[in-house]
Amino acid sequence: MAGVRNRLLTAAAATVVWGSLLAATPASAAGAVDWQPCADAPGVDCGTVTVPVDWAHPDRGTTTVALARRKATDPRARIGSVLMDPGGPGGSGTEEVKYGWSLSAEITRRFDTVGFDPRGVGASGRISCGLEELIADHPRMPRNQAEFEQLAEYNRKLGESCNRISGPLGQFGDTKSVARDMDAIRAALGDPKLTYYGVSYGTLMGQQYAELFPDKVRALVLDSNMDHSQFTAAEFLLSETRSVQAEFGEFVAWCNRTPSCALRGRDVSKLTRDLQDKAARGELKDPRSEEPIEPLDLASIFQGNFYAPSWDRLATTLKLLADGTAPAASARLSEDIPINHVFPSVFCDDWRLPVHNFAELETYRRVAAAFAPDVKVNSLGWTAITGCIGWPNRTSNPQRPLQVHGAPPMLLLSSRHDPATPYAWSQSVARQTGSTLLTYDGWGHGAYFKNSECITKATDDYLITGKLPARGTHCPAVEPPAAALIARPPSTIGF
Repeated sequence: MAGVRNRLLTAAAATVVWGSLLAATPASAAGAVDWQPCADAPGVDCGTVTVPVDWAHPDRGTTTVALARRKATDPRARIGSVLMDPGGPGGSGTEEVKYGWSLSAEITRRFDTVGFDPRGVGASGRISCGLEELIADHPRMPRNQAEFEQLAEYNRKLGESCNRISGPLGQFGDTKSVARDMDAIRAALGDPKLTYYGVSYGTLMGQQYAELFPDKVRALVLDSNMDHSQFTAAEFLLSETRSVQAEFGEFVAWCNRTPSCALRGRDVSKLTRDLQDKAARGELKDPRSEEPIEPLDLASIFQGNFYAPSWDRLATTLKLLADGTAPAASARLSEDIPINHVFPSVFCDDWRLPVHNFAELETYRRVAAAFAPDVKVNSLGWTAITGCIGWPNRTSNPQRPLQVHGAPPMLLLSSRHDPATPYAWSQSVARQTGSTLLTYDGWGHGAYFKNSECITKATDDYLITGKLPARGTHCPAVEPPAAALIARPPSTIGF
């Protein structure tokens, strides 16, 4: 396999911790959080909540969920806590809060900001997998049935190592369990009802919390929504890929109107398709190392740069690849691609998207490429689906339409041009739940963090007063600066 991939996997594998479940008192006896100053973040408090590994059988062991808190800056105006999750699966809310992730100054004035690491992640009881299994060579885009079976075997062995090292927790990473953990956090914080902001995969946590605990909801802001009613692998991959192809069109339009674009005056679509063809033939090289860049590596470069969006960096990267010139020492190509071993343990527990053989997978790939002639495939959607081929654990929380009854109105946010959670997904969730969808008519992932005063004010008003914007409200796009140095959602691993 390509050296690019091997470097990334080796770096990711270095973070693997041989975790174990922590024996502690039952969640019902955990009481309030014992906050202590975080050793690595001045001004931030750290704590934990103890929860059952298996909520259906609380007597079968416990694990911990880690928290990090920044107190409200105006205690006299304090309303309560806002619990926050950065997505993933695998994003660490505690690390993000330690490094300054928050909502607006008005929200931090009136709410404690509390980030949490979902079960299996970061400082919580970890789902850890074997280093040898994680970095084992495997085909990421199978070319025949034999390689399809090799991928299934890789996933099976990886999953079995996660179960072996992590114990029972390895099979209880599902989001419904996380939603139950969130209610334990709410109770430990002393909040009678939950105020929550979740972005990307964090929206699925909020959706399922509203299903399970409608009477415990105060205000839920769900930004860039997962749609858990996507039933088939084909449907999931196609919606993901069409979204990232549409974002490519927005990138080309930006380049055509922006004098500083490194590809200004060139046929960006043709250049990109030429790069895709070279990658497919094994001829595309990293100009720094001469190592091959595989098609999925190239797809990940698009995916990663569409989040902010970082169009200027993408244009520079594509020019370097097309011209075959080495970048300056400070320039970066594909090292921004995030990899986290927690992802399949959670995603494959939440989604049943079976792919039975190579012929079926190849059909999905060809159909996606037909709808996305430039980017070919959404790398995140592809990795999510193929990562579950052969996974040894059953799907305990499979997708289905949402059933939220009796909860206060929720506020959904979405960018029109989102490369990871398509706008159509938020529209679908709004229809299923009757929630209000506030649309940002701009680009990127995480609408709240796109420097839109319209989005920020409407969201803040809802969090503080419960007042929703009028249905059908759209906020105008804010042109991203050339260097893409804009407010952003936290760095997520995946969705």
